[in-house]
Amino acid sequence: MFGRSDLGIDLGTANTLVYVRGKGIVINEPSVISINVDTGEIVKVGAEAKKMIGKTPSFIQAIRPLKDGVIADYDVALAMLSYFIGKAQESFSFFKPRVVIGVPYGVTEVESRALLTAGKEAGAKKVFLIEEPMATAIGAGLSVEEPQGNMVIDIGGGTTEAAVISLGSIVNATSSRIAGDEFDEAIIQYVREVYRVTIGVRTAERVKIEIGNVYPLKEFDELQTEIVGIELSSGLPKKLTLTGGEIREAIRPTAMQIAETAKATLEKTPPELVADITERGIVVAGGGSLLKGICELLEKETGIKVVRAEDPMSCVAKGAGMVLDKMDILVRLKSVE
Repeated sequence: MFGRSDLGIDLGTANTLVYVRGKGIVINEPSVISINVDTGEIVKVGAEAKKMIGKTPSFIQAIRPLKDGVIADYDVALAMLSYFIGKAQESFSFFKPRVVIGVPYGVTEVESRALLTAGKEAGAKKVFLIEEPMATAIGAGLSVEEPQGNMVIDIGGGTTEAAVISLGSIVNATSSRIAGDEFDEAIIQYVREVYRVTIGVRTAERVKIEIGNVYPLKEFDELQTEIVGIELSSGLPKKLTLTGGEIREAIRPTAMQIAETAKATLEKTPPELVADITERGIVVAGGGSLLKGICELLEKETGIKVVRAEDPMSCVAKGAGMVLDKMDILVRLKSVE
């Protein structure tokens, strides 16, 4: 019998979410940790560390230890995971938790082993890995154990994953390392090329959230936001006003690559399951699903109704926690204890 300290974790490139059974999402913070490079001391973790990006003195580094959904810096990722697991079980620390961690589809054996080991070293009693599309589908409330086709598209910070699920398993999936980070990079490149002004990642992310859109609607064209960057020619600050129309042109090619990921998955799907998906629709989740016009674009490109999950940011963490009650699926997951 699983105890109340069991956790579901979405260890994302951009954000980490922790779900506690019986309590829901208890942590939702950026996957960032700041470290004093001279002493190795952890300065801040999560939201406070993210505020330091681009603003630290030379002896402090703000690091994102995950890239494309997998560990890029093991020691830093371990420190961050330990912090979040400890914080999540502050009120019931007598129990070592069983932990289910969401991983990108098609993650390598080496990457899987790194996550399993990190989870154990971070204080878990037993660690399971669940592929993110399956966790997304469970967290979105889809009937994944039934003999019918369900399709999900999870647009995260580092990866986009489109998958078809039936009878508790992934029938086929396509994983792409084109996701939220690439939208930010496209905005940075656009401002640099068109205005000869350089901006940082945090500014680009704010522009994406405020006026980013990928479908031609008049209401999106009229969106505006102000930014401040550094003019390349003078090295001095310059204020700009960006519009929704121009940002759409900047990021639409990235969005079309995500649409291609969805289409590639549908092309590999048996006709009977495609018929189910056409009837039920495609569910999108992840932070990228909040981008204005993304559902409309995917619907136009696939010809299938597309709906956003009710709580798109938390689907992976919630699904990872909920799978502990689905023994038929749980026994097939990679694990270590």
